Amino acid sequence: MKVPRILIAAPFSGSGKTAVSCALMSAFQSNGLCVHACKCGPDYIDPMFHREVLGLDSRNLDLFFSEEKELTDGFIRHASGADLTVTEGVMGYYDGQALDVDKGSSYDVARTLQIPVILVVPGRGAALSLAALVRGLAEFRADSNIQGILLNRVSKMLYPRLKEMLERELKGCGHEIPVVGYVPEDEAFHLESRHLGLVTPQELRGIREQTERAGRILCESVELDQILRIAQAAPELKPHDLWLREAEGPADGASRGRSSGKVKIGIARDEAFCFYYKANLELLEQMGCELAPFSPLRDRNLPQGIHGLVLGGGYPELYGAGLSENRELLREIRKQLDDGMPCLAECGGFMYLHEEMEDKNGNRFPMAGVIKGRTYPTGKLVRFGYVNITSDTPSDAGGWLLHGETIKGHEFHYWDSTDSGSGCTASKPDGKRAWKCIHVRENLFAGYPHLYLPSMPGFAGRFVERCRMWEPEGEEK
Repeated sequence: MKVPRILIAAPFSGSGKTAVSCALMSAFQSNGLCVHACKCGPDYIDPMFHREVLGLDSRNLDLFFSEEKELTDGFIRHASGADLTVTEGVMGYYDGQALDVDKGSSYDVARTLQIPVILVVPGRGAALSLAALVRGLAEFRADSNIQGILLNRVSKMLYPRLKEMLERELKGCGHEIPVVGYVPEDEAFHLESRHLGLVTPQELRGIREQTERAGRILCESVELDQILRIAQAAPELKPHDLWLREAEGPADGASRGRSSGKVKIGIARDEAFCFYYKANLELLEQMGCELAPFSPLRDRNLPQGIHGLVLGGGYPELYGAGLSENRELLREIRKQLDDGMPCLAECGGFMYLHEEMEDKNGNRFPMAGVIKGRTYPTGKLVRFGYVNITSDTPSDAGGWLLHGETIKGHEFHYWDSTDSGSGCTASKPDGKRAWKCIHVRENLFAGYPHLYLPSMPGFAGRFVERCRMWEPEGEEK
């Protein structure tokens, strides 16, 4: 299958990948192309910027969460119909899941999906050293696939000389890598940051206008036609359809796949709850779910006719007062969960279910009261990184994860809980550290880890089946 595609990488974090990726998406879209977006790694924030620019969901490409064949199939489905798919890299190009490995890096994704790489190189305060930097990156792996260089923070006056020097020096080392343009110093390329990375697009006034302006600048300073030719020359990709077959596969003690009829599940989506993997939502829909969004900040009641809840991550700690003041919804959520409505809650959603949530200024706000205890700021990252999650709960007292099963996840939070749960064990991929986590009940699976549902479709299937079988008071199936 022909999939025109590029990956925007950099030597290290802070090189401007997000601003450049969003500006390129806007520039190509303004030229009439249908552009899709992806993000390497487990990050939630950058895909929200992509969505703000394109009006379309971005997809995470993560080789800890997915095997290579599954990653390929998901990418092909996501990129289908696009004239160009722009993937934003993560960290430095070769930075992987551990200090000394490239597994899961932008390079690993580019290698797996055979994506031509455009390397964003910060050019301010450097000259000939840039050639040494690019040469080192190009030669560090024989299949680096770096096919273009984009110079960041470079003036229009200096650019022609830098371009000529870089291309000459690289050619002399056996690398025919073109310099495809430059990004000038301009406020349009400056994006604010916060503890989880960039702030969410909803908080940046005029983000669409800002990226459109940045895109117009790149239409003048970047050889878009050359980048498009590089993207179109990417090798064809062959789908395996493994993910779809897994989602529709046979049961193993619970529903693993598509069940007959729709089941309606409420999903929290607003400024406070905005962290969702597209692949998770796709899998639930594949399994027959109708996802009904609601706002814990503004809606006084849950969507009508739902049989389950998904409370995702986000920034509830920034909206403690507003969430707490919506007492009517908090009472309804507590009552429904006390009555047995199935609920999957992670990170921010887990915090929302506590008795109290403390903000960074020490203010405490009453929450849903489903989880006894309080969430509070620690001032530092807590249990950061990828995790493998296994059950410590007997199958007759939970049964979300069966014996021997593992679901993959990721943690990234500055808040902790007085009771993070003990129904599961989370362990680092290298096996060097493990800890108890997650509150597991018949109808509740709630904890700090963000789960990647396609890594264990049986878990998702059991959640859907719980929702399908739950009968609220006064309702007959």
